[in-house]
Amino acid sequence: MVFKSIYKQIILTLFLVVNSLVFAQQQKPNIVVIYVDDLGYGDIGVNGAVGVKTPHVDALAKNGLNFTDAHSSSATCTPSRYSLLTGSYAFRNNAAILEGDAPLIIDPNKETLPGMLQKAGYKTGVVGKWHLGLGRGKIDWNKKVPLGPEELGFDYSFLIPATGDRVPCVFLENQEVVGLNPEDPISVSYGTRIDGYPWGFQHPELLKMHTDPYHQGAIINGISRIGYMKGGEDALWVDEEIPFVLSNKATDFIQENEDHPFFLYFSLHDIHQPRVANIKFVESSTMGPRGDVIAQMDWCVGQITEQLKTANLLENTLIIFTSDNGPILDDGYLDYARELVGEHQPGGEFRGAKYSVYEAGTRMPTIVHWPNEVKPGTSDALLSQVDLYRSLAKLVNQKVEKGAAPDSENYLEAWLGKSEKGREFLLEEAYTFGLRMGKWKYIKPKEAEVPRWIAQKFVDPGFREEVQLFNLDEDPSETNNVYKAFPKIVKQMEKQLEKILK
Repeated sequence: MVFKSIYKQIILTLFLVVNSLVFAQQQKPNIVVIYVDDLGYGDIGVNGAVGVKTPHVDALAKNGLNFTDAHSSSATCTPSRYSLLTGSYAFRNNAAILEGDAPLIIDPNKETLPGMLQKAGYKTGVVGKWHLGLGRGKIDWNKKVPLGPEELGFDYSFLIPATGDRVPCVFLENQEVVGLNPEDPISVSYGTRIDGYPWGFQHPELLKMHTDPYHQGAIINGISRIGYMKGGEDALWVDEEIPFVLSNKATDFIQENEDHPFFLYFSLHDIHQPRVANIKFVESSTMGPRGDVIAQMDWCVGQITEQLKTANLLENTLIIFTSDNGPILDDGYLDYARELVGEHQPGGEFRGAKYSVYEAGTRMPTIVHWPNEVKPGTSDALLSQVDLYRSLAKLVNQKVEKGAAPDSENYLEAWLGKSEKGREFLLEEAYTFGLRMGKWKYIKPKEAEVPRWIAQKFVDPGFREEVQLFNLDEDPSETNNVYKAFPKIVKQMEKQLEKILK
């Protein structure tokens, strides 16, 4: 009898322990990062958008925390994504905009943000634009790609391998091309032309829109891309269907993991060029295709929030809505974005754009929504996406491996609106370097001509032979260079920048 009593007690204790562990697991917040492409600070309604409505994004802001001074780490896409997932500045690995067949630039032997969250008990998934390279060298697109999201800590992946303006124009699910006919194998080339799909510079009559000289390779779905491609006809995407395909995959991931804490990195293609809105969104703005795909992006956000509501998960899901770099009107495809922009200011009151070291290049629309923890409002905290790594590690009580996330710092209290204390110094990467310190903005001198390919995009990257220093409280548009009046501030910021770069 004594033995039975002890046995029952042991069983009861084990039951309570397991139940408490399951309960603790269920209490961990789900984490969803919605990463928009080329969306400017002023491109959403709550930040002053004109000519397009973003009701779903605005609802997140109304019920969450809208940041006025949160930044991507870089003014271009691959570097920002690299920093988000590694907690390291992109310049440390010479990360730059990649071609569509580039090898993976993140070291699979190093801990990543999704890998850290896996260790904390999360199911992890990435859906959408990748643009961080795949494989080790030349990729065989007809087999499972050997290095990609899986090796970096993602349990599930559904990818646009690079961007919509680069071949191959196919989706990869768990690193295999979706819908590929083995009898029609894929070949991809950058530089060397290969026979296959017609080329834009030879057949302009086949194009839905004209392009600059850099986007005149393979024509797929009436759009010429960077690079050349042959085969894989059954697997080709249709640009107008991309937002629906990606949103469905993202909501499926949520549905399949609703009984377990999950991390979803939902990386939209919109509003990157080529901007080809689905008929559902055509003429939903006054700005032509660029405005229409902003509305399309907003719909995708709504799909995520609706699925979270349906699964009764919205209250305990941390949603971080932001963008990879600043806005760009003309990025290679003629869609009349510059002509139709009207009174709308894509970067808000801030100077600059994608590719630029000025504020609009990295100051991102950023909203944090978590009804269980985050009170609605606005925050002026100075924050960088590179810090999400250690901030989320703190949230889930997970230790960061030694050597991982070298540039990431824990600002969880600021991200959740419990503190206004953000970074003392914040690095901005473009084709030179900017540094923020409170109201001050320093730009490192760069003696170089503006590359022709940037100049053609009507962007000022910020190259100047002299130091640039701006007081953003008085001059948010960075028009009055005051470096001569504040030599001590310049010296302090130069010293700090050199410390970071070394």
